[in-house]
Amino acid sequence: MAQPPILSLETLGLQQGGRWLFGGPETDGLNLHVGPRDRLALIGRNGAGKTTLFRLINDQLGPDRGERKVKPGTRIVVLEQEPDFGPYETLMDFALDGEHPPEEYEVEAIAGQLGIDMATKSKGASGGERRRAAIARALAQDPDLLLMDEPTNHLDLAAIEWLESWLDRYKGAFIVISHDRTFLKRLTNATIWLERGILRRKDVGFGGYDAWEEQVYAEEARNAHRLDAKLKIEAHWLERGVTARRKRNQGRLEKLWQMRAQRAAMISPTGAAKLGLTTDDSNKSKAVIVADKVSKSFGTGKDERKIIRDFSLRIQRGDRIGVVGSNGAGKTTLLKLLTGELAPDEGKVTVAKSLTGVVIDQQRALMTPEKSVRDVLAEGGDWVDVRGTRKHVQGYLKEFLFDPGLVDTKIGTMSGGERSRLLLAREFARPSNLLVLDEPTNDLDLETLDLLQEVIADYEGTVLIVSHDRDFLDKTVTITLGLDGSGFVDIVAGGYEDWEKQKSQRNKAAKGKSPKQDTSRQSSAVAPAKKSTKVSYKDQRDYELLPARIEELELAIARGEEILSDPELYTADPQKFANINQGIENARTEKDAAEERWLALAEMIEG
Repeated sequence: MAQPPILSLETLGLQQGGRWLFGGPETDGLNLHVGPRDRLALIGRNGAGKTTLFRLINDQLGPDRGERKVKPGTRIVVLEQEPDFGPYETLMDFALDGEHPPEEYEVEAIAGQLGIDMATKSKGASGGERRRAAIARALAQDPDLLLMDEPTNHLDLAAIEWLESWLDRYKGAFIVISHDRTFLKRLTNATIWLERGILRRKDVGFGGYDAWEEQVYAEEARNAHRLDAKLKIEAHWLERGVTARRKRNQGRLEKLWQMRAQRAAMISPTGAAKLGLTTDDSNKSKAVIVADKVSKSFGTGKDERKIIRDFSLRIQRGDRIGVVGSNGAGKTTLLKLLTGELAPDEGKVTVAKSLTGVVIDQQRALMTPEKSVRDVLAEGGDWVDVRGTRKHVQGYLKEFLFDPGLVDTKIGTMSGGERSRLLLAREFARPSNLLVLDEPTNDLDLETLDLLQEVIADYEGTVLIVSHDRDFLDKTVTITLGLDGSGFVDIVAGGYEDWEKQKSQRNKAAKGKSPKQDTSRQSSAVAPAKKSTKVSYKDQRDYELLPARIEELELAIARGEEILSDPELYTADPQKFANINQGIENARTEKDAAEERWLALAEMIEG
């Protein structure tokens, strides 16, 4: 027998900025009933009103119409995405000031399992420490209904898995907003979907959401056709293109699996690199970063800690590298070593001179509140240069799921997710061949994550990604670098799930072995090719002259692409168009060979 709801929203409506955010008078309003053991995923685009709905549920905001009913004695607790720590000296002070203040021992019990010192000063606490403190505060209040807004942001994998385990045992109900698909699939038993001011519910966990969403859009399209009222949903339908996107996603994943298979073929079970065994030109290594027996430590004497130990890897053009591990394991250090930002204590990292990187996390300072969308994308103009192609700023906005009418909106009025999406649009427009993404999925909604996966798949350069989002890594990267804090780095062809499988297999195999034998587990590293000890006069000359030749070729390619961007050229002179196009291809081939030659020489001479 179904239990009565602990919370109900009936015909709720709310105005915001002079318009109805949801539940206008011409609609039935929002209706929601939450049972005592419901596990609800709340899905919706950035800006759809998900956080506002949480505020209505928690009575922090009153509706303009409709009614909110709560079963007497029900304790509702909110885990906010960005709680305010300003008034509190320590994390414990923050935790003990909840709406239903818990006992200090209850907070300490949860904090101990999360590995957080609640005596830490709030002002100097990291994002991860604040997130753990907020979780300890929320869980210690013993809620009957827990509202979680992006709970996995800033958490490492160990903390995410602990939270999943706690929620799996939790006796109450929860509603969660999250971009973490794995988290949602493992925990939810129903989905509520907020879109265009309408709240729908389906008693199926997040794993069934995609099929339900497509079914809803297909039914809308059929109804619109029957009523001859296509314009009501045409813009949204065309923008989403659910079926088309799903087909593209499947094609992208098939391509990713092929790339992983190629990489796996270069990594033998015993760690011996198989590079150079093939004569097929399409499979030749085009290394852009080579790490050779790299080690890095911090501290001295007894306080010295080995962050990276004897690490070797050849990164090819087009590789998508995922870096995973607990907070403090060395992910950022490894990233800085690979990009040349940090020098190793031992070994050598060689980076191709032509590598031009974009580090998206470092560009957030450009998103100042007083700037407009037009300022950020087009420096105040109407056109955006997207990797050598001119696009109208409003058309480019649509590619990143924005309403073109937002072109003059101020950054300060946008949500965190919208700002993150705009930053991605800006940075992906810039010419580059190396993309560095540090926790790129924070603040992004699920649709933007789909878009980001597509853009990364189409990116012609190399990508380095630090992320705790397991589903995102599984659908994006070709190689996973796994760090456990001991200094060794697992190198696996595949995503997070592949790394987990390898760890499990290794742990089973390691039972009964001595610790010394177990230290060989970084055996899957792709070792660099052996260096020649003899440097000829021609080698030395090529090493000195090739960088200038590479620059010349890059300029020639850029000039050719600029000429081809003229839409009238092909019609006016198809032969000229063909000649220039062929010239660009020839220049690219020569440039690839020159870069590969210089990198090999750098390993030989600088080594």
